[in-house]
Amino acid sequence: MKVHRATPSLPVDDLNAAREFAETCLGFRTLSQDDSHVLCSRDAAFIRFINAAPDADMADEARQLVLYLDVDDVDAFWAAKRAALKALPKGRVREPFDQPYGQRELHVIHGPFLFILGHPLSKEQT
Repeated sequence: MKVHRATPSLPVDDLNAAREFAETCLGFRTLSQDDSHVLCSRDAAFIRFINAAPDADMADEARQLVLYLDVDDVDAFWAAKRAALKALPKGRVREPFDQPYGQRELHVIHGPFLFILGHPLSKEQT
């Protein structure tokens, strides 16, 4: 058996809103969608959004997840998606900044999820 990739499946209460966020703010494209899931991709990355259980408390801190997207240039991504990201509600986006652990990152919150896009500050870290 060969594993090709690991694809996160993120439970959401609104599939269409999650798809729109992935396309507009993260630059993913939708590969498939039905009543129970959306599969999105960008380059070699894939994300599945799935329906949360009807009784799921999506505000519960235990449901809050972080998805780290390793990218080649956070600033280029920011330049390309700045308008869509700035249109999100206040406090949902942290513009690119340098972390003390050697990564340049951009943070975006959608629902209970924190999407971190990052790249190493130095070539030696890649």
